[in-house]
Amino acid sequence: MSEPTGAAVAGPDGKLRCPWGLLTPDYVAYHDEEWGRPVHGDDALFERVSLEAFQSGLSWITILRRRETFRSAFAGFKIAEVASFTDADRERLLADPGIIRNRAKVDATLANARVLADWAPGELDELIWSFAPDAAGRPAPKVLSDVPAITDESKALSKDLKKRGLRFVGPTTAYALMQACGLVNDHLADCTARTRA
Repeated sequence: MSEPTGAAVAGPDGKLRCPWGLLTPDYVAYHDEEWGRPVHGDDALFERVSLEAFQSGLSWITILRRRETFRSAFAGFKIAEVASFTDADRERLLADPGIIRNRAKVDATLANARVLADWAPGELDELIWSFAPDAAGRPAPKVLSDVPAITDESKALSKDLKKRGLRFVGPTTAYALMQACGLVNDHLADCTARTRA
């Protein structure tokens, strides 16, 4: 009997991984070393919120391959620095071919930084992590089709972030953030990275 579609796949090293984690060498490293591992810190989470927003409507590999350029363009995603960006900085970003020059996404990132700059230290971290579901109530997905795109928790996180003034944080984007930052472990049951997440 053949494997179900979307099941973990053996890579060149023989280790089983989520199928998407073998699509490119960039993905292998990101899948094995980052995705699904806990991320804490306001600036680090602001970066993830921002990059997930830029990814909306695009493939994640497009963002991943430009991540260092994004970091350079957005002052390392330090909230206080991005919040102080001027109109000249905005124009610089919109002219930067190394990032995604989407006006709405650039404006949302700058606006979000200004909102977050008024929050207490640790407040973004605490808020996002307060929506992490109980891992015991989530069975490990066996195939990719077992992995949701939206959950009740991501809907609630999205609603709370929007209520507080953040933009480009819909429930699908919020769930991608939760996956990437380790609030949920969506590595497949047989994936070698699941126990390391």
